[in-house]
Amino acid sequence: MTIWQKELDNQIWLVGVAGRLDQTLTPELEKTLNTLLTANQFRLIIDLSQTIYINSGGLRCLVAAWRRTHQQQGNLILFGLTPRLHEIFAMVGFDQVFTIVPTQQQAIQQFTAND
Repeated sequence: MTIWQKELDNQIWLVGVAGRLDQTLTPELEKTLNTLLTANQFRLIIDLSQTIYINSGGLRCLVAAWRRTHQQQGNLILFGLTPRLHEIFAMVGFDQVFTIVPTQQQAIQQFTAND
């Protein structure tokens, strides 16, 4: 399974996670996000539509990146969560932390509405 990234318009970066976001994949996601953040990319959209599982390390990784984007007046927006992932985020209260939308287009609109 894999992590991928792509630059969209308006300095928005899309990062996708396919598979299980656990101890195997989390270090790769962390590295990808840290590379973008170090390059001053603070407008991140995370595609979780192909993510079938997330563990506490995966959640921690997303929260750490979210914090860093917010410190720079950016944001990290999630989209495409399965019902199970929605349940996990709600259970730990992260649905109140993250902006979570159904589609990539809605995620992009979160940024462009604030420009």
